[in-house]
Amino acid sequence: MNSSSLNTAARAILRMALGFLFVAHGWQKFTEWTIAGTQASFVEMGIPLAGAAAPAVAVLELVGGIALILGILTRPVALLLALTMFGALLLVHLPAGVFVANNGIELVLILGAAALALALVGPGRVSVDQVLFGNRESKARLLA
Repeated sequence: MNSSSLNTAARAILRMALGFLFVAHGWQKFTEWTIAGTQASFVEMGIPLAGAAAPAVAVLELVGGIALILGILTRPVALLLALTMFGALLLVHLPAGVFVANNGIELVLILGAAALALALVGPGRVSVDQVLFGNRESKARLLA
């Protein structure tokens, strides 16, 4: 395999795995915890505007995860997810240390870093973005 093929495969794998995890977390907020339960948890954790933040995060994780899997609007969706994870890291998980077993930063750090990486490199060739927008992004970089 050449470098371009490996790059394409790596981006698709990262997008799909990350998207799956965000879908799972968004689905959990709707079905297992419920939005009301998620709002109550957000209040308990000290998240500002918990009443609005909980449904917004649930929708972003669920719909954003699906968008990542498909590779549609990858950069803006990934950036929003990265910012959400950065907020969770600072507002909730940082005081608990590193490990997820102690509610630490481990999970939100890797989810946020992976989302930021996708925001920086884009979805790759195997994506709806590629079908819709083609090489316009590459051409725009050449003109900049």
